[in-house]
Amino acid sequence: MSKPAISATPLTREERSWVLYDVANSAFVLVMITAIMPIYFKDIAARGMPAAESTAYWGFANAAASLILALLAPVLGALADSRGRKKAFFSSFLGAGLLLTVALAFVGSGHWLLCLTLFVLARVGWAGANIFYDSFLVDVTTLHRMDAVSSRGYAYGYIGSVIPFLIVIGLILSAGAAGDTLPAPQARVGFIVVALWWLIFSLPALRDLRQRHYEPIADPVVSSSFRRLLTTLRDIRKHRQAFVFLIAYFFFIDGVGTIISMSTAYGRDLGFGVTLLIAVLLVIQVVAFPFALLFGRLAARFGTKNTLLAGITVYCLITLLAFLLPFIADPAGKIALFWLIALLVASSMGGIQALSRSYFGRLIPPAKSAEFFGFYNIFGKFAAISGPLLMGLITRVTGDSRWGVLSILLLFAVGGWILSRIKED
Repeated sequence: MSKPAISATPLTREERSWVLYDVANSAFVLVMITAIMPIYFKDIAARGMPAAESTAYWGFANAAASLILALLAPVLGALADSRGRKKAFFSSFLGAGLLLTVALAFVGSGHWLLCLTLFVLARVGWAGANIFYDSFLVDVTTLHRMDAVSSRGYAYGYIGSVIPFLIVIGLILSAGAAGDTLPAPQARVGFIVVALWWLIFSLPALRDLRQRHYEPIADPVVSSSFRRLLTTLRDIRKHRQAFVFLIAYFFFIDGVGTIISMSTAYGRDLGFGVTLLIAVLLVIQVVAFPFALLFGRLAARFGTKNTLLAGITVYCLITLLAFLLPFIADPAGKIALFWLIALLVASSMGGIQALSRSYFGRLIPPAKSAEFFGFYNIFGKFAAISGPLLMGLITRVTGDSRWGVLSILLLFAVGGWILSRIKED
């Protein structure tokens, strides 16, 4: 029996504040990870470096950021499951991410190593805050509302992040630069705009989110947290479906994350100009808004797992088309196919991420939500290491990034197969 369709149900104040943080941090994803920062690194910070080499370094940097957080995530989650600690960790990582994003605005031409170092640390701050933000899902809503609330978070995150993105684009266009050139001063101001947007829309979450599920207090907190972590690892069979899902998630989210973080660099390697890449990313954000909400409704109608499998199938097609892009000689045909790929990405990326978060949230014990979402993030972060690292290595060895893109297809195929093996109650 399908769940009731509740996507149109009004959000509570706490649910709304939780959703607004998706609006806040999505600006970092769009500008700093996906759109402007990769171009800034390749065109300005790594000026003079061969294209394939700078793309490889960008992949290594994204992998390094994921590795750092993957090592920290489960321990931080276990610590945060003590009463009242979840928001403290959330606030600390949020503050670090904001400060480091501002610091990136002061990186000059040719300082590629400093740029990568600050970017890695800023991404750790952003992703660390998301561990505790995701785990608040079990505190702010009920089990049967999780798909709808999580989908709204991603949906409004996509459409909300368009506003700071348009401000950054306006700054870039105001410089009067050519379509294939990124003006450095305007891009740096754009980084500060992202930090301000992130801060302002984080304030409701900092004010309203409350930790309702937690483990009993024990002293000392650190040693008890490690004991809980080891207990969870020993009792893995008690939560078998959650951990089978994590294995599937490792593979398919690896592919999704690699496409998000490496797509702009890949587009530059294919010769697409800055204006085209920015326009494509803007359209993706707008189109992703209704599709993320649609995934929530489809999950209520056809089941969350089936809807996830449909999204993974779309990404398999995306990967094949991206591999074929360099083989198209006609420039107009190549641009048309690039737009088709962008629309396919927009149709599924938000839905996959939103439903993965809510599906996992229903498989775990609420009192250990931060700890389990720590594992959720460690699988996601190790996945985010392997995808960009794999693409970076293959690109570095072959000197052609299309072969790195092709390897992503295997990740989706394996992840989809494992997901299909999960037995739902």
